[in-house]
Amino acid sequence: MPAIVIVGAQWGDEGKGKATDLLGSRVDYVVKFNGGNNAGHTVVIGSEKYALHLLPSGILTPGCTPVIGNGVVIDLGVLFHEIDGLDARGVDTSRLLVSANAHVITEYHRTLDKVNERFLGSRKIGTTGRGIGPTYADKMNRLGIRVQDLFDEKILEQKVEGALELKNQILAKVYNRRALSLAAIIDELAQYVDRLRPYVTDTSLVLNDALGRGETVLLEAGQATLLDVDHGTYPFVTSSSATSGGACTGSGIPPTAVERVIGIVKAYATRVGEGPFPTELLDADGERLRQSGGEFGTTTGRPRRCGWYDVPVARYAARINGVTDFVLTKLDVLTGWERIPVCVAYDVDGERVTEMPMTQTGFHHAKPIYEYFDGWDEDISGARSLADLPKNAQRYVATLEELSGARMSAIGVGPGRDETVVVHDLI
Repeated sequence: MPAIVIVGAQWGDEGKGKATDLLGSRVDYVVKFNGGNNAGHTVVIGSEKYALHLLPSGILTPGCTPVIGNGVVIDLGVLFHEIDGLDARGVDTSRLLVSANAHVITEYHRTLDKVNERFLGSRKIGTTGRGIGPTYADKMNRLGIRVQDLFDEKILEQKVEGALELKNQILAKVYNRRALSLAAIIDELAQYVDRLRPYVTDTSLVLNDALGRGETVLLEAGQATLLDVDHGTYPFVTSSSATSGGACTGSGIPPTAVERVIGIVKAYATRVGEGPFPTELLDADGERLRQSGGEFGTTTGRPRRCGWYDVPVARYAARINGVTDFVLTKLDVLTGWERIPVCVAYDVDGERVTEMPMTQTGFHHAKPIYEYFDGWDEDISGARSLADLPKNAQRYVATLEELSGARMSAIGVGPGRDETVVVHDLI
């Protein structure tokens, strides 16, 4: 079987965890290939609700091997806190594999992330302050600490010492903060070495061998297309590649192995942090969507900015990722609306634009042009086929499919694992 990639097609929080979990029992490996503990997945299984941050959603599926790929940055304290939490609830975490090439978040990364955001003031990006960006910056600057470095005390000390020479200069002379202790950083990392060792392997080799045996590998993105460092609404983006192209660089499998790309889109739109958001609702309708959709961050608890479905954004994500199938989530949240607006184009300085504007300025000035669709009042949580949905809900889904650039293969009608309408099989 080929590799399958799941990506967010908006600004994140679209429900990728549910989609991954939906496929989990039918795949052999689930790989997290980018990001860190700056975003999370919420998965509901029966009466149990799981919030995952670093661990791939496949950790909840017996028989599936969860993998943290080389493109991820890892806060080891968070990793083991999450493992301990799942162990206490009876979830088997022993199957987890961690790439030896993944980079490690340290105290100086977290400290720099927080002080830099405060320094930027009104120009802040809206990071979570968890050290993600500084860790990726060190990776690109070749100052990073990789998982494999923890198993060689001499190399670890040399690398941390080299990084701290620069970091402490910045902390003291730019931010007027105390220098961090080399010994304290080493001790922080060293405490996890023995526990981490059994999980660490050459995950690229494992995954390519699995594909060679005909097994199915599912690659799940953190964040989303509009937060991708290259293709998102820069500079209000994450620090990693959250698109289907990033799945290959972040896991070590070749692009020729990827045969299906599943884009996750919410039936409306949300965003966390700063940056342009054309359909954002700053009124009672936005608050209604936030409350009925439970739009608060899995990782941070921050309220999400809410707005209507944006067709140019979905079409852009389909193009950038090569989306073969969309999964439309949270359709149930729109139940009870008399009319549902959909952004079909933008007004950019008096010109009608149907694609994402090329420039940051153009997107910042974009005003949504809406078409309106009749809503529905019926409870749709029990729907398991398109025919079970109210006629107006069917029309809404059909219109989004026609305009968004790929077929709608599954539709979320509730938070539960089984509350999904499957139109086309995803495997």
